Amino acid sequence: MSPEGLDTRPTTDRVKESIFNIIMPHLPADSVLDLFSGSGALGIEALSRGSNHCTFVESSRDAQKVTAENIDLARVKDRAEIVFGDALAFLDKAGIKFDLIFLDPPYNTGLLTKSLTKIYENNLLSDNGIIVAESEYMGEEPASDFFNIKRYAKYGKTMVFILQKKTLQGE
Repeated sequence: MSPEGLDTRPTTDRVKESIFNIIMPHLPADSVLDLFSGSGALGIEALSRGSNHCTFVESSRDAQKVTAENIDLARVKDRAEIVFGDALAFLDKAGIKFDLIFLDPPYNTGLLTKSLTKIYENNLLSDNGIIVAESEYMGEEPASDFFNIKRYAKYGKTMVFILQKKTLQGE
């Protein structure tokens, strides 16, 4: 299920399948963060592929309700935590590292760059972890001094970026 209206833009099945084909070597992950989770589709898929725990962060009550229903339908409630609230505020107080972070903020709002900065500043990505960031084609890109783009792909109007921490050598 997906929330109704234009405020939530669910990841299409085609894009989701492509993402999981790309990130398969990183699964299952111990700790997953689905930031701006919408319907929760990406985090639920990670759980269904054996990941241990996923935190879903969403600021829309309607989307949060749909996420909870989808988690129940997928029978992964025992490994899921839903956090209602502002994504950037969550990043400031999370205090744990994630092995896999799904980052799909509203397009062209500056939230992609702000989220990446907060993830870095708060040291929320494990050393071998990855970030899967979505943005609009020709829109905001994940320009960052802290993460390397390891791979990217275009799916219609959607761009998907796979990011990892930069090493000391900048690789």
